[in-house]
Order: sequence, then C-alpha cells, then structure tokens
Amino acid sequence: MSRSRLAVWGDPIAHSKSPLLHAAAYRVLGFDWEYDRRQVTEAEFAGAVRDLDDSWRGLSLTMPLKDEAFRVADSHDAHAELTGVANTLLLGERIEGFNTDVGGIVDALGENGVVAPDAVRLLGAGATAASALVAVSDMGAGRVDVRARRPDRASALVALGEKLGVTVTVSTFDEPASTVELTIASLPGGTALDESVVRPLADHGGVLFDVAYSPWPSALASAWTGGEAIAGLGMLLHQAVRQIRVFAHGDPAAVLPDEAAVVAAMRAVL
Repeated sequence: MSRSRLAVWGDPIAHSKSPLLHAAAYRVLGFDWEYDRRQVTEAEFAGAVRDLDDSWRGLSLTMPLKDEAFRVADSHDAHAELTGVANTLLLGERIEGFNTDVGGIVDALGENGVVAPDAVRLLGAGATAASALVAVSDMGAGRVDVRARRPDRASALVALGEKLGVTVTVSTFDEPASTVELTIASLPGGTALDESVVRPLADHGGVLFDVAYSPWPSALASAWTGGEAIAGLGMLLHQAVRQIRVFAHGDPAAVLPDEAAVVAAMRAVL
C-alpha cells in the first residue's frame, strides 16, 4: 500500500494554513499525496496515532500536540531531542520525530538578513521559545535574555542554554532592558503588553521577529521602535518546507527537486 496520506493535527485546527502550503508544494513536485486537517486533543493523540493504517506517510503537529508527538516517536532528530518537542512525525515501521520549527526560524530570519546575532531577547518561555533558543544558538548567539511573566517557569530554557553553551538570563517583562540585536516574541496571538513594558523592550530590542502573524501587524509589532518587525509567516513557510523534505526524503536538510519553485508556490498561497 502506498503511503500517500498526510495531515496536520491540532486543537484548534480550523485556522491552519498547512493544507494550503502542502497542497501547493505537492502540485509542483508532482506528488500524488493528500494532506488534510483534523482536530485532535492531547488525550486522544496517542490512540489516534496507533489507529493509523499503512496508507499514512506522516503528520504535522501544532499546539497542543508537540509534546505528545515527541513522546510517541521512537526516534528524534537533534532539534527535537534538544527541545523535547516534535512538530513532524514520519510514519512507518518506526515513528520518527522531527522539530522543523528550529530550522524554520533560522531560514525565516536569514531571508530577512538576520544571520548572526550575538545578543538576543526571547519574549515568552514555552515550547516555541525553546525552538527559538536552539535556532539562535545554531546562528551563533552567545547571550539570550528571556522575559517571562513567571520566570520560575523558564528553568528549562536555562538548562537548555547550558547544554548549548549559551548564557541565558531570565527576568520579568518590566525589568530594565539591555540592548540586543534581535527580539523573538513567542507570545500567544493577540497578546497586548502595557506600553510601559513595551517601550524599553522596543527601544533596545533590535529587529523584532514575532511568531504571531494574524492579525498583522501584531500589537507588539505596531509599537516596535528598535528596528524592523518581521511576521511569523516566514517561519510557517520554512518549517513546512522542511517537513516536506522529511516526508519526501526522511531528512529535513535534503533539498527538494526545484525547491525554489516549490517555495514560490507555497508563498503564493499565504
């Protein structure tokens, strides 16, 4: 049986642009694959994966399923292993887990001219912040300032920084802000911080990369004064490119045939 079925799972999932992105790519590549979406809760996830038959090639996972996806995978790529989350599962005799969000952040920043930041600030301390920390480490960052409403919840990022050789400090949003070259915001869409909090972060924050992209500009981007504000659509696009590489080749670094045309077709549907 041909493994031609794929889907994105999450809760909620109706908003996902992944079916549009993947369908556009498969048309260019000539892949006779079908890609759908399904609402799956954390409690349902493991059982739903077990119920998939041999027609399934892979899954894309969005919140809140990335932790669960890591747990069901039999093996993990380096980025999934570091962050403890997987947003991509390659199905077969064994389930392989990948985190393509890390590479998606690197690629999105790179196409906007951000390639080697030394000092970075992360706003938020969740799973996306962990991917962002690994991404900026891969780009050569040596210092990362994490801002969180509850700094005690960022202990995993401090430990991850030690593993990566990156100095991570943690504080609340309203503490004095040092100057950084790049700020990555992984706050939930629609989050609005008080102007008294945003102003010093913006004035000393360099380029803003906000993973939120709908609506755009976000409240944070609208108030940003330190440099350019970049929407998270690029991350969405490039993590999907890396997912398709996984589904096609089992390797997020294996370039697709005529990948420039694939990326252009995907960008056109965003």
